[in-house]
Amino acid sequence: MKLAGIVLIIIGVLALVYQGFTYKTTEKDAQLGPIEIQYQETHSVPIPPVVAGICIVGGVLALALGGRSNL
Repeated sequence: MKLAGIVLIIIGVLALVYQGFTYKTTEKDAQLGPIEIQYQETHSVPIPPVVAGICIVGGVLALALGGRSNL
């Protein structure tokens, strides 16, 4: 449980810092015999700060609850 809490906190902090990620795809536009026309398109995926906050709070709760022992 503690490990899951630490991972959630790290993911939440990274999401706050980077606020999303981008990736590129290569698309084929046309092909005339051996000649191909291609282009790269950049896509961005934003991560809302609310999601990062939920991850951080969930990680803190997991750490707090993971440290309790059931007697």
